[in-house]
This record gives sequence, structure tokens and C-alpha cells, in this order.
Amino acid sequence: MYTGREHGNRRNTTEAPKNSQGAAFPPTFSLSEVKNKQRRHLMFMKLKQEKRKQKMQLKKKRRKEREALGDKAPPKEVPKTIENQRVYDETTVDPEDEEVAFDEGTDEFSAYFNRLTNPKVLITTSDRPRGRTVRFCEQLATVIPDAHVYYRRGLALKRIIPQCVARGFTYLMVINEDRKVPNGMVLCHLPDGPTAHFKVSSVRLRKEMKRRGKDPTMHSPEVILNNFSTRLGHTIGRLFAALFPHDPQFVGRQVATFHNQRDFVFFRFHRYIFKNEKKVGIQELGPRFTLKLRSLQKGTFDSKFGEYEWVLKRHEMDACRRKFQL
Repeated sequence: MYTGREHGNRRNTTEAPKNSQGAAFPPTFSLSEVKNKQRRHLMFMKLKQEKRKQKMQLKKKRRKEREALGDKAPPKEVPKTIENQRVYDETTVDPEDEEVAFDEGTDEFSAYFNRLTNPKVLITTSDRPRGRTVRFCEQLATVIPDAHVYYRRGLALKRIIPQCVARGFTYLMVINEDRKVPNGMVLCHLPDGPTAHFKVSSVRLRKEMKRRGKDPTMHSPEVILNNFSTRLGHTIGRLFAALFPHDPQFVGRQVATFHNQRDFVFFRFHRYIFKNEKKVGIQELGPRFTLKLRSLQKGTFDSKFGEYEWVLKRHEMDACRRKFQL
């Protein structure tokens, strides 16, 4: 008996496209067309595994070719990253620029870099801080030499700043919190500013870190500043550098690192030891956190009438992923 279904099947088989050898081409297919979630996931993982396998085979083939050619092998290709594809910034600092050197000699940090002042830091919090924020401040005080932690007690920053200046403090650091978690930092250089406001994220205290070393000693650490290349980044780098004494005590073998990558400043605190002439062992001491600059204000903190040098406009400045501010 003849049915329409047989006719349809016969028509589909006759209309399948063929190449010159007579084999049928596979139909165009997309994983998004698979409606079953589990089947789609399995097919995706299988496809991903095949791509990884092909990549590894190609890598092995290139390595064998390089070994066969020896010294005549062509240089390795530099992989494209967001960092090396960075959009050029006109404010990039040249270390030999006379204008930059003059500005550094007359800015707010010149007294510190000319060894006329020694850093003294007051660390406080927002009103009614929770335990995690208090512990974070206490651990920061062990990282920064001559740092003192005081509780806020409801005082306004405009009243705190003149008291800090009268007592010889060179910095006021305020740690803000939200939902019992530190989420902001105001860093005010005294007595003339500037004042920087940072977003704080990824805070990990010492007890939360695996394989951490013993608590840091009282020695003054060395300071490493990475990738602060623009005029704004140069100012922020000098702001961080002036937190620590000029002459580190190398006996302590401690290093504080501020690493800028894609406008995020990663802070790490390590202790190092020389194993031999070529190898060095490092041990993280903590705490660790990440900073994102929100604003830079001239002078000391003034939320109403302060003049801002730079303010983060997220929708405008973060539109291009390859353009960085620091």
C-alpha cells in the first residue's frame, strides 16, 4: 500500500546534496537548535574536548618543527592580550620628561620624597563597624609602619582632619563597609591633599588564606609599584609610596606590592627568602585586597565643595576595554 510518508522519505533521499564522489554533505547544524538541555551540554563538552585535542596536536607539531630547525627557527609569536593591545594614552609619563620632574618636585608628596617628613598614618572606619572591618584595619596597621587604629565614634571627617594635622599625622585612611563587608577606602594625604576614593573588593584576611606565613614583623617593608604609567597613575603610585618609610629594613625580607592591571590595583604582602643564587622563595603574609579608583580630589576631604581632578564615569570610560586610566 502506498503512503504519503514513503513518498516524502523518497523525496528527501533523492534531494540530498552530493559531492563529486557521491557522498552526502552533513547538514548545517548548530548546538542552539538542540532543545534537550542535557544532550546539548554533552554535545558542547564533546565539541570543546575535540577542539582542545586539535589545539594540543598543533602545539606538539609546532614544537617538533622548532626543535628540528634549532637556531634557524622563527621567533615565537607574541599572543594578543588586552594589555599589549592597549590604546595609547596621551598622558603616559616619560621618566626623562622635565615637566614631569618639575611637577614631582613641587607636588604635595615632594616633602616626603625629599625626606623632610616621615609617614604617620591614622586608620579609622565608618560608624559602628563590624568585626570583619575592625580586623581588616588591625591587619593593615601591621603592614604599614607607624599606623594607628582609632574608632570613629560618630565624628565627621572635617572634624577629624584638623586633629590629625595637629598630631602630626600625614595620612588619614577611612575603611567603609556595607553589609558587614569592607567595600570602600578613602585615602587622604595631609595636610594639603590629595584625597582618593577607592572601591575595595576581594578582601581576604589572614585566617582565610591557605599556606600563609607567620605574622609580619615590625620591620619596614620594601614597596613595589607596577604599571602606573599615566599622569593619573603616577599620582596614585606616589600616594601609595608615601604610606611607607623611605628606607626599608631589608633584614625583615618583607615586600608590599601594588600591582595595577586594567585599572584594578591588587595589593599583596609577602616575605621572601633566597634559596640560592638563582632561586627565591616567597610566602604570602596577608591581608590581600583589590582597589578600583573612583575619584581623586584636590585638597583634603570635602564632599560638598571639593574640587575633583578625576572622577570615574563608568559608562563612558569603560566603553572601550583596551583603554585604561592608570
